[in-house]
Amino acid sequence: MNLDTGRTRPDLIEPFSDAVRQAIAAGEVGLQVAVYSGDELVVDISAGTADSAAGTPVTADTLFPTFSVIKAVTAVALHIQAARGLVDYDAPVARYWPEFAANGKARMTVRHVLHHRSGLWQMPADVTPERMADYDWMCDNLARMAPMFEPGTRNGYQSYTFGWLIAEVVRRTDPKRRHFRDFVSEEILLPLGINDLWIGVPASQHHRIATLINAQPRPLPPDAPRFKAIPLHVGTSEEIFGRSDIRQACNPGAGGFATARDMARFFAMLANGGKLGDVRILPTDLVRSFTTPRPGSDAIDDVQGIVVRIGAGFWLAGNTQPENLGRLIGTNPNAFGHPGAGCSIGWADPDRRLAVAILHNRMTLPPATSQDPIRAAVTTAFGAD
Repeated sequence: MNLDTGRTRPDLIEPFSDAVRQAIAAGEVGLQVAVYSGDELVVDISAGTADSAAGTPVTADTLFPTFSVIKAVTAVALHIQAARGLVDYDAPVARYWPEFAANGKARMTVRHVLHHRSGLWQMPADVTPERMADYDWMCDNLARMAPMFEPGTRNGYQSYTFGWLIAEVVRRTDPKRRHFRDFVSEEILLPLGINDLWIGVPASQHHRIATLINAQPRPLPPDAPRFKAIPLHVGTSEEIFGRSDIRQACNPGAGGFATARDMARFFAMLANGGKLGDVRILPTDLVRSFTTPRPGSDAIDDVQGIVVRIGAGFWLAGNTQPENLGRLIGTNPNAFGHPGAGCSIGWADPDRRLAVAILHNRMTLPPATSQDPIRAAVTTAFGAD
């Protein structure tokens, strides 16, 4: 098995290399793990196979599909607009996007969307991969749809829809009216020196993307909420996310691609109170507010079918059920982050100024026990709960 320790701090090479070997022995195929402590990258490990058919090894430059981990970046874009006074969390989405008021959504607020309490968690009934790759088609159709429940009354995880809903508010409140992808690049990624975190990857870089190894389908009835939120014909599989148009699309809720090194750098900004080095992205007080749980936080989520602790666009620590994608974030009440389908994850622990990203290509259903050795190494090395 190939294993590259990159820029890992010498005292951390052995424990994290052992943890990654254990993870691969437990079923992982291709894997990257990155950890920032303060402003410094201290763990930078790449291991395993990016493409099993071709025998391509994972390198530090391999890009992994992150799925919903990208929601954290999309949420930060919205928070930037709020910090600038351009977005009011408690204003109706329709204040910024007038067409969105159709079909019972006139009073749906930005906060309802951030909290996954909008009720608009289902994908359009006639979505196809080609249409999902069309940002304008998705926004136009979501604007016309009716929510599944009265906004603010229930929890319903917006598996895919979160991205377009938040991104379009950002786009419409941007004085420059930039494409959302350009906004993220210019306001977040370039200032932080992040080169390999993408919402849509140019075709010229597709050779760097790891091939997904699909999970077994969930044993759920075909009309289950999860299959309305992520219909199987546009699901999180290699057949869909290996397509060139899907890889290039602006899908701000599930279409992220990154190296763990750059995803951890993004979360390091949050772990350091909205600032990394000399670059400030968000006010510290605003970042501290991200761990406030949404209303009804102890209620079952209609889509996930379990209790999910969510704040202002992030999953919070304390999601300890084995079947919860976010359980690797831990139990420290001040930690937050975001998991993605298949159990990739990134999180920030501001108490310890610690940020972690684990990206991989073996799609698996929770519990993602193969990553437990990595979580244990983080706990041992940094005292993170």
